[in-house]
Amino acid sequence: MLIALLLGLLVGLFAPGLAVQLKPLGDGFIRLIKMIIPVLVFCVVVHGIAGAGDLRRVGRVGVKALIYFELLTTIALVLGLVLGFWFEPGAGMNIDPGQLDASAISAYTSNADKLTSGGTVEFLMKLIPATAVSAFATGDVLQVLLFAVLFGCALALLGERGQPVATVVDALALVLFKVMGLIIHLAPLGVLGAIAFTVGKYGVGSLRQLGMLVALFYGAVLVFVFVVLGLVMRMSGLSLYKLLRYLREELAIVLATTSSDSVLPQVMAKLRQMGIRDSTVGLVIPTGYSFNLDAFSIYITLAALFIAQATNTPIAMADLLTILAIALLTSKGAHGVPGSAIVVLAATLQAIPAIPSIGLVLVLSVDWFMGIARALGNLIGNCVATVAVAAWEGDIDRARAHAVLDAGHWPDDAPGAPGAPGAPDAPGDARATPAPAALPRTKR
Repeated sequence: MLIALLLGLLVGLFAPGLAVQLKPLGDGFIRLIKMIIPVLVFCVVVHGIAGAGDLRRVGRVGVKALIYFELLTTIALVLGLVLGFWFEPGAGMNIDPGQLDASAISAYTSNADKLTSGGTVEFLMKLIPATAVSAFATGDVLQVLLFAVLFGCALALLGERGQPVATVVDALALVLFKVMGLIIHLAPLGVLGAIAFTVGKYGVGSLRQLGMLVALFYGAVLVFVFVVLGLVMRMSGLSLYKLLRYLREELAIVLATTSSDSVLPQVMAKLRQMGIRDSTVGLVIPTGYSFNLDAFSIYITLAALFIAQATNTPIAMADLLTILAIALLTSKGAHGVPGSAIVVLAATLQAIPAIPSIGLVLVLSVDWFMGIARALGNLIGNCVATVAVAAWEGDIDRARAHAVLDAGHWPDDAPGAPGAPGAPDAPGDARATPAPAALPRTKR
């Protein structure tokens, strides 16, 4: 993948016309991964809940995950506001909103109207699919998750009578993880296409556009990851640096593709290999992809302040509180919406008349570059959330986790390997068996 990154950069610099034509390589790789995500999430969640036995434990994990998500999201939103006020990245631009071209953001604002229409009740109703099949057809992870939770609870309540169905689900999960293992071999091609297209179309010089905003956002994400999430990992008894080293291949893919979807199956497998209970991984990771967007939250408040400063719009304390309140809602469920960052920002600004929505044009040109840090920050945040909730609930085998993180992978000579359906659901489970070929480590 490192070679692919270098080749993509060189092609983008010296053959920009060819580089733009390589975009389907990156898009195709992401679509291949997204193809299996709905069914894979269903299998992992059903297997975890049906094997957990105690449904009250599953309920506790869900509640604790939501509490964690809201707490960390609030911290991220406040961090964006504080850094925006402190450094004032938009001050001195003196942009006249009346001279900006609204046509560039018309598609985003129309999607923002759809996102915010109906309020909280409408949002909750959208979590319920029209049919069980439609949830898989549309690829809506939250709808799939709702159906999977109900299905898994039903299997757990049926006991032995539901075992044949649970066995089929486990076997299907093995097949899907094997498919994922085949797809991941194409990761270098996806990286090559994504990087070549970006450099070929926008040029390296495009990084200088609105450089202060981009640099400040990257700095904010780094502060959040290494200070806030580092503290969370320390409280969980594990090292953030070792976790990042363990996930290095997945982080490299996200860096190039700017999509955390591209590594969702691999991340779930690796967290289970660390010794985290299946049901915890299956609930926290898919839910976090929509409810725990830490870097995304920093972006919303920082970009809103940037637009206000660039257009010389005074911001009152009431406006700040409104930004926080609205962003807590608009950031939920936007995962998968085309141009979701701009859409959510537009939805937030529409609720604050003082800030001109047309200012979205200012950040549109550098949104892709900020998207790199958003995707990386969101992925790291969700992995840390899974570790934290597992530690909170006692759903992690700490000895196994330390062994995996210290080695940077599951030690080949370790007694028993976790991760696959049929492997231990609970820490220290005596049913541990060697990991099957369906859950390979990504190549190092």
